Amino acid sequence: MAQGQDTGGRLLVPQAKQAMDSFKYEVARELNITPPQGGYWGNMPARDCGAVGGHMVRRMIQMAEQSLAGRAGAPGGTAR
Repeated sequence: MAQGQDTGGRLLVPQAKQAMDSFKYEVARELNITPPQGGYWGNMPARDCGAVGGHMVRRMIQMAEQSLAGRAGAPGGTAR
């Protein structure tokens, strides 16, 4: 891995912690996965945690693509 790439599971923007936690629980509910009581996900099956994380990443990529597409179409955008 390239140097400087590993965040060790920490958020790059610490102020986003609450929003990311809410997002995680929202995705879990959408997948009909019962979130753990007390917030500890360590006792959840890896398959469930992986599904939640995978869907979170897909949605974040989709949001980023939509944001970039919106900028490219705006006056003064970065489209070339």
